[in-house]
Amino acid sequence: MATNERTPRDGDTVASPATDSCPDCGGTVRSQQRERVCTDCGLVVETDTLDRGPEWRSFDDEETPARTGAPLTVARHDRGLSTEIGHKTDATGTELSGRKRAQLFRLRREQARGRFQSKADRNLAHGLSEVRRIASGLGLAESLRNQACQLFRSAQAENLLRGRSIESMAAASVFGACRCAGAARLLDEVGHLARVDTSRVENAYGVLNTELGLPTPPTTPKQFVPRIATALDCPDRVRRRAHTLAAKAMDTTVTAGVHPAAFAAACVYTAAHECDHSLTQATVAAAANVTPATIRIHRETLTDYVM
Repeated sequence: MATNERTPRDGDTVASPATDSCPDCGGTVRSQQRERVCTDCGLVVETDTLDRGPEWRSFDDEETPARTGAPLTVARHDRGLSTEIGHKTDATGTELSGRKRAQLFRLRREQARGRFQSKADRNLAHGLSEVRRIASGLGLAESLRNQACQLFRSAQAENLLRGRSIESMAAASVFGACRCAGAARLLDEVGHLARVDTSRVENAYGVLNTELGLPTPPTTPKQFVPRIATALDCPDRVRRRAHTLAAKAMDTTVTAGVHPAAFAAACVYTAAHECDHSLTQATVAAAANVTPATIRIHRETLTDYVM
């Protein structure tokens, strides 16, 4: 017959089993929080309980003990659970003999042959490696890289890779993750690092956006102002003024249908001109990857409708 028993909390006083008695007087030992105290003589039998949780940090500055492997990650096709076989030394750093190294070579060969369970796993591993390479070239954060890897996994699960190259879908996944996170990245930048043409990356991104329904907000010039200002080493007053111009331009809807990076470059150039900071149109255009003529056109728009 089941009975209703309340689970003891940290602040409760709980009696120990009958066989557990005080070693000094033989009285009853009770547990309270992290101490076990005798109720008769007050002897503290035990002060700290054994913590069976994970070792989150090490207090040794010279050597950090390794208790477990790397955490699970979506950036690997096997979630990071694969085994890595060494080459010349064992786990303690001892040099291996020639016979043992030959044995490890054969083990690595057999592991490479049985690493992928299917062709889909092989394609997933190749696609995720491309995602990591492009994300590293763009200097993206680890969280954004993991989002791109998860997006590529979703594309493969929905059979969106059929008829398209893995490289184009990997680049499209990186661009889609940047768009969803609001990161200021252009399609030309991602296409420059991809191993396919930019048009194929654009086509793959269109399929991702349509089939998966990506929550991609529109790209605004305000997102590119800090990046361009940093590339040109502009002072803070120029940054603030350029951000203000970009915000006012968005309120007047003159930024609709224009290149966001080009309009942001025009805001930075106009703000530098107002703050007496020496910048040329060619320098600003090179930082935004546009032409000086485009900056002149957008600067006229700023002068007519914003300023």
